[in-house]
Amino acid sequence: MQNPPLRLGFLASNNGASMRAIILAIEAGALAAEARLVISNKRDAPALAFASEHGVPARTIATAQDAGAADAALAQALKDADVQLVVLSGYLRKLGPKTLAAYAGRVLNIHPGPLPRFGGQGMYGRRVHEAVAAAGVAESAVTVHIVDEEYDHGPTLIALSVPLAPGDDAAGIEAKVTAAEAGVFVEVVRRICEGTLALPESPWMISDNLP
Repeated sequence: MQNPPLRLGFLASNNGASMRAIILAIEAGALAAEARLVISNKRDAPALAFASEHGVPARTIATAQDAGAADAALAQALKDADVQLVVLSGYLRKLGPKTLAAYAGRVLNIHPGPLPRFGGQGMYGRRVHEAVAAAGVAESAVTVHIVDEEYDHGPTLIALSVPLAPGDDAAGIEAKVTAAEAGVFVEVVRRICEGTLALPESPWMISDNLP
């Protein structure tokens, strides 16, 4: 018997590239999932406009002034939308305890580099690629992991290697990693929907590698 569609919620601070890729995959019939809600901490985030254009409810929950109230509002909004799995798509705010408790083990983030070496507070976007370039390593990575109370700390679900060429600078590394990112998140969600990739403490089977 086929599982019912997985109900997804998205948090995005800006463009929400992975969110867009997942929603487009749903529309194309490539994912057995439903996009229930998109939330941003910025009223002018392009992710909100994209969501509205594609018929997905969208709202803003500002986090700058009262973090506790924002945390409670975020958790409640996701619950009200009957969201099962939360996808962070460039969401540049740390989740609060209420949201993390409500969705323990069910919040996913994508990180544009190998973890834990190139993660932690302040390590996002171009900063990650600059650190990778400075380290002179032979490869970067696209890492999808479970979100917990520490930055870039939760269990890794998928780590896809991104080979680098000698002398690649931060811009070159960013281009290579960005080209891989959206497709990786779509693949992760597809495998969760199919039951071939397990979240911690879930009944789904575990599959360790991308094809």
